[in-house]
Amino acid sequence: MPFTKRILLTGATGNMGFEGLTQLIQHESFHLTLLVRSSRKNRKKLKNFIHHDRIRIVWGDLQCYEDVLEAVQNVDMVLHVGGMVSPQADKYPDLTMRINVSAAQNIVNAIQAQPHPDRVKLVYIGSVAQTGHRDIPDHIGCAADRMNPAQFDHYAISKIIAERIIVESRLKYWVSLRQTSILYPELVMKGLNSIIFHVPLKGVLEWATVEDSGRLLVKLCEDKMPEDFWRRFYNISSGKSYRMTNYEFESKLLEVTHCPPPEKIFEPKWFATKNFHGYWYSDADALEEYLGFRQNMPCDDYYQQIIKKNIPWYFKLVKIVPPAVIKLVLRRIAHTKEIGTMHWIKTQNDQKIKAHFGCYEDWKKIPSWDNFDKRSPDKYSEKKGENNPFLSKPIQEWDLEDMRKHACSLNGKCLSESMRTNHIDDLLLWENEEGDRFHATPRYVIFGGFFPDHRLWSDLAKNHSN
Repeated sequence: MPFTKRILLTGATGNMGFEGLTQLIQHESFHLTLLVRSSRKNRKKLKNFIHHDRIRIVWGDLQCYEDVLEAVQNVDMVLHVGGMVSPQADKYPDLTMRINVSAAQNIVNAIQAQPHPDRVKLVYIGSVAQTGHRDIPDHIGCAADRMNPAQFDHYAISKIIAERIIVESRLKYWVSLRQTSILYPELVMKGLNSIIFHVPLKGVLEWATVEDSGRLLVKLCEDKMPEDFWRRFYNISSGKSYRMTNYEFESKLLEVTHCPPPEKIFEPKWFATKNFHGYWYSDADALEEYLGFRQNMPCDDYYQQIIKKNIPWYFKLVKIVPPAVIKLVLRRIAHTKEIGTMHWIKTQNDQKIKAHFGCYEDWKKIPSWDNFDKRSPDKYSEKKGENNPFLSKPIQEWDLEDMRKHACSLNGKCLSESMRTNHIDDLLLWENEEGDRFHATPRYVIFGGFFPDHRLWSDLAKNHSN
């Protein structure tokens, strides 16, 4: 009898989820359950899958435990890709919090309700937004680095809370894969949004293609992963070739869409200089070593062969539009009420200006294009040193003194008086540099970078009982 794997996929109508669905269904041994919100848009997108003999669709809501429980019944693996993401997450922060947090809790509860919960493997798709903004030259990091999401980033807070629910669930098999920004052909259609100006031009991101992201989900289901793969945190990327500054990203995207370069249609002062998210990964190859999911197409080739060849024909008409006209449209977008960077400047929104620019005087000092530094760091450079020197010590030998040393390196304390050997999933008591106390597992603190400062702890406490 042929081997069969039963898989629950959430988020099947999103970018990563739909690509995953398209690739997963090509494998005869995979039987899929999709939990999808019933809407005309979603039904239209899934019209070619609704009557597939290896697909079961549960039309329901991630916020409804009964719907989630029905979807989890009899599955071997849960690929939890679904949830609210930007730009919708920025428009509806309260709804984002409710959906992303309740979805994680419902999935954990549903797995625990199964007759054999230890046989179910849970893959959670986290986010680069959890880590926050990294300025050059401190732009290279890893999943174990301390999380510090951007101010006002409700999406990032929701992802941390959801991840924490999974980490502390006591499930035997879970893994958190923190997704970066995804490159896909339809990305060009997302450009006319004021959120593009929240992204610092000198910031960096290490991107992943949508095809690699879908292949990643397939590989997780295809291969029997070793025990040491589970209960860890990994960064997703398509490799060092996909390391770009945000200025480089804008330049490449504008080129393939027949638009003028940034210098002709943007002003540097329209772009925030801080308080977004993104960094280059020193550890992204770890996931590739386990799964081998990358196509390894160079980034420049991807822009030319995938994005450029798939953009709508009418983008060619942009060539006849004067740059001044395009700039006028973009200027209006930068002045969008409430969320436009230039609206904050115009209305003297001190909170937003402080978070995204430092202060009004700092905004005024942003240079024109003539003096703007467009240089990019070496994309093949590596982070030097290790922020957790005792990680070379076997986990089985970690003790309370190790926890105290690690907390001290973060200007905090481990206040627990005892720790069981080889039990890094037990909750310990910690204190940050401002005196806030919280419980967390050594696994999450050391491997996942969970050591919230006062601002983050206040956001977590406000949005979820701790």
